[in-house]
Amino acid sequence: MKKIYILDTNVLLHDPSALFKFEDNDVVIPITVIEEIDRFKKDLSETGRNARQVSRFLDSLRSTSHLVEGVTLDSGGMLKVVLYTEDALKGLPPELRVDQGDNRILAVAMRLKKECDCPVIFVTKDTNLRIKSDAIGLKAEDYASDKVSIEDLYSGTVEVTVDGDEVDRFYGQGYLDLEGDYLPNQCITLVEATNPSHTGIGRYNGSLKRVQPLIRPPKDGVWGIHPRNREQQFALDLLLNDDIQLVTLVGKAGTGKTLLAIAAGLFKSADEGTFSRLLVSRPIFPLGRDLGFLPGDVEEKLAPWMQPIFDNVDLLLSGVEERGKRKRGYKELVDMGLLEIEPLTYIRGRSIPNQYMIVDEAQNLTPHEIKTIITRAGEGTKIVLTGDPYQIDNPYVDSSSNGLTYTVEKFKGQDIAGHVTLSKGERSPLAELAANLL
Repeated sequence: MKKIYILDTNVLLHDPSALFKFEDNDVVIPITVIEEIDRFKKDLSETGRNARQVSRFLDSLRSTSHLVEGVTLDSGGMLKVVLYTEDALKGLPPELRVDQGDNRILAVAMRLKKECDCPVIFVTKDTNLRIKSDAIGLKAEDYASDKVSIEDLYSGTVEVTVDGDEVDRFYGQGYLDLEGDYLPNQCITLVEATNPSHTGIGRYNGSLKRVQPLIRPPKDGVWGIHPRNREQQFALDLLLNDDIQLVTLVGKAGTGKTLLAIAAGLFKSADEGTFSRLLVSRPIFPLGRDLGFLPGDVEEKLAPWMQPIFDNVDLLLSGVEERGKRKRGYKELVDMGLLEIEPLTYIRGRSIPNQYMIVDEAQNLTPHEIKTIITRAGEGTKIVLTGDPYQIDNPYVDSSSNGLTYTVEKFKGQDIAGHVTLSKGERSPLAELAANLL
């Protein structure tokens, strides 16, 4: 039986293509939703762009038939715009008869439920509106088309039990043929069945169907950084591999995501010259109450937001003497063109060739924003996304719908992408304890 899905405004502002993602079921847009979307169309934010895209989609459909009568979609379903009538609020409890947008949408949904024998489902990302819907007997769901279960998120690593001689063969010949259901660039730990301490670590080559050893970092480390655990070894291998153009690192605070990425980026750019520069960016979302407008030029306005990046660079450079000379500070690296700090606000429309690009705190981005960033990559550019899905400051995404986890799942079978979930904190014993207990 066909279903009727009634879409709330926030669903379309989150994903304009939601209009076409309900298979052969019917999609209903209350006229109140059209009015609310119209209020956002002049915004210069991602929400404004999505509002304009929804209007373009509806205008294109309007050219084929009347929206009020219904337009047949390619999927076999039908899209309708349903008008609001003055007596519609009478179908709601007295507490919800106040003439406002949410109540108008609920009234239209309840009227459709009474008129149709088929299942009627109200789709909204507003938690309180779902609660109200349930209270009046209307089935409501969150928009889950782009959601990824955080519990089932691809970790990028796996342990494989093998015979002891296979571990020895892996070290002796420099690879081990391994048949099985493994993904390209999946990080593998070979464990001897009878002696769990006898292990080997490598990365799976999907085209050759074999496990290959990890890239060995320089003896003095990557800008002085040595991996402290197995997960960091996996991460550093992905970060230093030029064939892997997209790396995603997920982990709680203090696991070394950003520090490893910056160290690898400086090594590949400043030392090896593989990339022309290291480009670091992060979304601007305050923790807690915002301080308001900041004075100064773009660099001065960005300084508070980018301070975590400067802290990591300073940690790599602090007190290190090389041949009697102190290593450069981050400002010198910026002046020399080896390091660039840039807000994501101005990335749309750019083409970024031959750069090592790190997007920190990527869990605060929507899937569409992540797509915008990755599609900026020009020839020879490597992109690294880091973040913690449990520390989200963007009110419009959560641990299941943010762009970072979405990218992990979408790219997990691609030869040019790699992922590692880091779980062991290395910042300090206090930071590790706080991440686990608080």
